[in-house]
Amino acid sequence: MATPVSAVHPHSAGLRERKKQKTRDALVDAAHRLFLRQGYAKTTVDEIAASVDVSQRTFFRYFANKEEVALAVLADAEETFLELLRGRPAAESPLEAMRGAVRQVWHSLDQGRVAERGTVTGALELFELIESTPTLLAAHLRHTLQQEVEVARVLADREGLDPAVDLRPRLLAAVFGTVVRLSHLSYAAAPDQHGHCMDGMLSLIERHFDQLGPALAGSWR
Repeated sequence: MATPVSAVHPHSAGLRERKKQKTRDALVDAAHRLFLRQGYAKTTVDEIAASVDVSQRTFFRYFANKEEVALAVLADAEETFLELLRGRPAAESPLEAMRGAVRQVWHSLDQGRVAERGTVTGALELFELIESTPTLLAAHLRHTLQQEVEVARVLADREGLDPAVDLRPRLLAAVFGTVVRLSHLSYAAAPDQHGHCMDGMLSLIERHFDQLGPALAGSWR
């Protein structure tokens, strides 16, 4: 006779998940503070774990390495973006849906809903750290390519296309990612010119997207 499985009280399960999320967020926050203060290369996993008063073994339950914890906020934001993109109104064109989803992500960051360190300021600090750290930049670009594939799949599903045959979803995903990255770089280069973090960042992204059509198809003269 099979042994019955003990029931897990939903409240207990929910409490455990909240504790796990709190530990994960604390590790991300501690890692970012250490990276920004003393540099990515000089920061060790032991230091990150110790600053949260957990063991190295606990750290590795949440993250495979330093790269993963450094990119965690962006990874969370990208997952949020995919979820929001899937939920955008079907009547929107692919580009309209992507612009709407990215606006929602930045509003979520502004309200601290993506992760503990997932604020607009924290995200912009992270972009600067990535761009100035070759190891992180390489990891981020690899992750970006994987993200483009996922975005293309969502776009293809929305439009009823086969992404292996129709190249538009992958092309749009790649162009979209490039525009967002260039917007981040432009903002980081001159933040005082763009106003409040979220409003300035969104205004810059929107302006770059408005220029996308003419840049690709119009005359530059």
